Amino acid sequence: MVLYLAVFLSAMVLGKEESCLLISLADISGLLQSISASRIGCYIGCMPVNILAYADDIVMLSPSWRGLRTLIDNLLLCAQSIDMTCNARKTVCMVVNPQCRSKMDSTFFPLFTLESLQLQFVSSFRYLGHIITNTLSDKDDIQREIKSMFFRTNILIRKFSHCSFTVKCSLFRSYCLSLYIGLWRMFTVSYMNKLRSCYNKCIKSFFGYHRSSSMTQALLQTGLPSFDTVLHNGACVFSCMWHTSQNSLVQYFNTVDID
Repeated sequence: MVLYLAVFLSAMVLGKEESCLLISLADISGLLQSISASRIGCYIGCMPVNILAYADDIVMLSPSWRGLRTLIDNLLLCAQSIDMTCNARKTVCMVVNPQCRSKMDSTFFPLFTLESLQLQFVSSFRYLGHIITNTLSDKDDIQREIKSMFFRTNILIRKFSHCSFTVKCSLFRSYCLSLYIGLWRMFTVSYMNKLRSCYNKCIKSFFGYHRSSSMTQALLQTGLPSFDTVLHNGACVFSCMWHTSQNSLVQYFNTVDID
């Protein structure tokens, strides 16, 4: 069982909340090193992985309620030492149950408190644009991508419907082919077929094809990749970035079996 805590940090400057990017990287690094050095929380192999951070977004992980409570207390002490506060209104908790139900300790946990406010347990939350659920399923994130692609295509149709064919191709490649495919691992075929249908409909709508027109003909005339090609290219790009990353944590993951 893993408990996640998503925290939003902000710096207090002259009584106003500003982005923690105003704080020096040394201060943030000190906070992260202090939490990581406590060696309280989850482990992958022999490495403690109890805190992840990107800019002012922090996620803390622990296999127990008491462990996460200790991490929260440590975070508050470290944040106060560098004049930072935790935005409790943007902070949520999530419990990921083990696949083996015999290892489940409890289905109910007391609420955590942060800055005298109670933190709510949620079944999903959005972190860095990716929707994470307590079942670790990617269905919600695929559905988000479907809505986003339709939204972007409608904007292109409304603003650039009278542009030349070449310009339209460039716009569609720029705004509608950026998919987080490498992050998707747990989904059903039906959801991927919905995304495929969305991709095909967006191409036909933006380039003025009738909905009954041949998709193969549309791809040949526009020079755009098929949906399967987009999936393959996205997976290859993600794999290349993963194996060439200079991040020490990612490099460690490449040396251990994390399945």
